[in-house]
Amino acid sequence: MELLGQLGMGFEIAFSWQNLLYCLIGVTFGMLIGVLPGLGPSTGTAVLLPLTYGMEPIAAIIMLAGIYYGAMYGGTITSVLINTPGEAASVITCMDGYPMAQQGRAGTALGIAGIGSFIGGTISIIGLAFIGPPIARLALKFGPPEYFALLVLGMTMVIGLMGKSLVRGMIAALIGLALAMVGTDPVTGTFRFSFGIPELQDGFDFVPIAMGLLGISEIMLTAESLISSDKMPVLKGLLPRKEEWLPSLKAISRGTVIGFFIGLIPGTNSVIPTLMSYSLEKKMAKDPSRFGKGAIEGVAGPETANNSYCGGALIPLFTLGIPSSPTIAILLGAFIMHGLQPGPQLFQKNPEFVWGVIASMFIGNAILLVMNLPMAGLWAKLTQVPPKLLFPIILAIAVLGAYSIKNSVFDIGVMLGFGLLGYLLKKLDIPLAPVVLTFILGGLMESSLSQALVMYQGNFWRFFTNPLTAPLLILAILILVASIIAGIMKKKDMLASDIDI
Repeated sequence: MELLGQLGMGFEIAFSWQNLLYCLIGVTFGMLIGVLPGLGPSTGTAVLLPLTYGMEPIAAIIMLAGIYYGAMYGGTITSVLINTPGEAASVITCMDGYPMAQQGRAGTALGIAGIGSFIGGTISIIGLAFIGPPIARLALKFGPPEYFALLVLGMTMVIGLMGKSLVRGMIAALIGLALAMVGTDPVTGTFRFSFGIPELQDGFDFVPIAMGLLGISEIMLTAESLISSDKMPVLKGLLPRKEEWLPSLKAISRGTVIGFFIGLIPGTNSVIPTLMSYSLEKKMAKDPSRFGKGAIEGVAGPETANNSYCGGALIPLFTLGIPSSPTIAILLGAFIMHGLQPGPQLFQKNPEFVWGVIASMFIGNAILLVMNLPMAGLWAKLTQVPPKLLFPIILAIAVLGAYSIKNSVFDIGVMLGFGLLGYLLKKLDIPLAPVVLTFILGGLMESSLSQALVMYQGNFWRFFTNPLTAPLLILAILILVASIIAGIMKKKDMLASDIDI
């Protein structure tokens, strides 16, 4: 009953006209970002983050969260209509969504994707509302040693799960940690790695780094090869056939579970649950040969998993203060920017904020369902905007946003510099997500480690005698070892296949 009362309070806050307006703006921007090829949720959230300066914290996070899950919806439209994924998680949708469009069933593909996205997104938010508070209460027992061990586990999973190569993942993670070291030492208060530059005495600001690495670099890469189409399929018949409802609903239910639980794991991204959902649907199908030729389950399952992932990914952020993906890392930066510290005490100290944001997600999902079905054709036409007009506008917004942080030209230089760095890292196939995630986690980890070592009087081995920290650290070591073994086995298989050829 207490939970329902808190959720009711959240709806009162979310239904205020200001918060409704920001929710609408967020999901609309999210749809736009998802529809435009090459711009994903992390890019859009990073570029638009500076717009929230001066806003109330709850309105800012409502808008940014709306951009996040709105982009997940938007990416479906171009995947189905013109075989061009708006963001990475929608790549799988192309495999059966576009063949359905070629068969004259584009409306059905978008209809079941919208229904699945709504169900998956809504159920995952219910999971956030019910599972979040118990996890937060458990996490209140965590002190600096436990929090450090948890962060080590999260960082290990980031390194192990991101990218095709463990070595490249570790390179990316070390770059992020090195960036986190710039600024003032939390123990001694001395400046380090600032090279006499006054602007670096407080360290790098998260916003220009995120905008550069995830936004500017993506624009540069997309500008190299952007696919556009002038031909749009006709939309008709948004609902599946009678015999398709049962398999579609089964795919939606499985996709919801997969997406939600994958979202709980730090270091994952929305591509993983969509791949898992598609593979599962294909294995469970009576006729797997239909997949790739317009199987409706191949659209329903992955699209549901995609949006269910969003709610699951927010649980580690709200309850433990740990970002589980690049976009969630940007949301964490937004929390800190607005004077909020995500973690177990957030539910106690800022209940109006927490429940207002959660309630706004229910509203946002309902708005997106309405926007996603009857207006799909209109959204898809936005892909025909010439890149030579679109990208300069986005770049101008990014430059203005970077300058507005501290009214400093230095931040514009930081953003552009990290944009170039991100572009080069992507060319070298080094993943950017670990850079962003470890930059955020590095500072938190250092503070927790310093406090824990003070408690343990410098005895690091006491971490392995603590009943809470020991299992977390051992699990982190096992994950790292398993990742190394998997990488070695993969290289052996590749060498063996080359020899056979």
